[in-house]
Amino acid sequence: MDPDPAASTKARAVFALGLVALLTGALVGGVIPATIALLLARQVRRQAWSAGGYLTGSAWVRRGQRLAWAGIVLALTALVVATIAGLLHLAGTPGGQDFDPGTD
Repeated sequence: MDPDPAASTKARAVFALGLVALLTGALVGGVIPATIALLLARQVRRQAWSAGGYLTGSAWVRRGQRLAWAGIVLALTALVVATIAGLLHLAGTPGGQDFDPGTD
């Protein structure tokens, strides 16, 4: 009289959002799908625990979480690189007043 195991539909959504986060992470736009993927992953884990093992898809959730975290790391790396490039550009420009050669 046990129910049949059922696949979690949110598990594939977590994987898809994690993949989108990884692909757009270098453009800093991957943070949003990664955040949604991580929030959905928490819901899936909670639902799987309350289902008593009759809700499958934990492998998809694990893969999606890994991809989401990789997307966040790529976004942070892109921000750090852009900050360093901006600081180097700012440091290369001359500062202060620039007087003509004959000015005292």
